[in-house]
Amino acid sequence: MNPKANSIIIAENKAANYHYNLLEKFEAGLKLTGAEVKSAKLGQVHFKQSYISLQARPPIKAWLKNFYISSYKPAAQTQKNYNPMQPRELLLTSKELTHLIGKTQTKGLTIIPLVLYTTNSFLKLTIALASGKSNFDKRTQIKKRELDRQVQEHLKRSR
Repeated sequence: MNPKANSIIIAENKAANYHYNLLEKFEAGLKLTGAEVKSAKLGQVHFKQSYISLQARPPIKAWLKNFYISSYKPAAQTQKNYNPMQPRELLLTSKELTHLIGKTQTKGLTIIPLVLYTTNSFLKLTIALASGKSNFDKRTQIKKRELDRQVQEHLKRSR
């Protein structure tokens, strides 16, 4: 579930593909205030150490934690005591939430945010069910990428 053609990507979690094997992707809405939406659309966000936490007891909810949205400067009067790292509720269907709760019971699986984008003036977040990569897998990925670059450079020179 990558962003649609008419959407604008605001921020990406580029470290996610390096640190995790992505198994399933989901699209979620975000419950934000108006000032947070404006700040996010300006790109004043980052994913560093952010993750998704699930609340299993009814009502079932998903929370985006450690996701940074800077305060919106023109709304400084209304955003007194604003915490840019506060947990934010994700909007998912109950079927998706129960599916994710069942999957995260498996050892080694977690849910991480991937891409923040706009669609028809709404902010959407692509999240993924992921398993962590070992250091061996990371080194193998780096070697493969370097080998592919060398092959491409050699092909360019031989033309």
